[in-house]
Amino acid sequence: MRVLHFAAFALPLLVSASLNEQSVFLPPSTIPPEQSMTTPDYTPLTHTRPTLADLLTIEPSASIYYSYARDTELSKEFNAADQYLTLLVPTNKAVMAQPRKPHQGRVSSEPQIELSEQQFDEQSQRNIYRWVSAHIIPTHVSLSNLPVTYDTMLQGKSVTFIPSLDGDAPEWARVTLEDGTRIVGMKKGMNGVVYLIDGIVNPY
Repeated sequence: MRVLHFAAFALPLLVSASLNEQSVFLPPSTIPPEQSMTTPDYTPLTHTRPTLADLLTIEPSASIYYSYARDTELSKEFNAADQYLTLLVPTNKAVMAQPRKPHQGRVSSEPQIELSEQQFDEQSQRNIYRWVSAHIIPTHVSLSNLPVTYDTMLQGKSVTFIPSLDGDAPEWARVTLEDGTRIVGMKKGMNGVVYLIDGIVNPY
């Protein structure tokens, strides 16, 4: 009899303790905002027009220039949205026609000394930077009043645009560079314009 009285007294206490130890889960609608595990709304950055980097990526005839540019810090500027660049991009055919490649630099009249591998790499990088920067004008280029000259990103190097043809051709197709190099294509991006050229800008 005493056992029954004890069980009747202890059972409510055990049930209460068991309930207190259980975790309480709130339905999703009652979870406070600061406790919610959901990811905040994310709006990706989108551009209505491609960047210069995008244009060079999808332009097969510019792959050599872009390959050299990606070896320099200058290529970061091709994605920057806070500035405007004009790129004079030699076609692959124009680059391959040169007797010396961009990383080789110009022929020196001084006696050649043997370079270590590190010295050779450093010299090649300087040559590439010089060549790539000579083809970048750090501003918008207006071709409506020719001839006109613009400085490039290579210190001391400028490019002059000269009128060439009249007629119904696009404005960019009616000019040449001072050495006779022609613009053979044009693509506009959100942060600049790419002019494809059938020659190179000599960085020396």
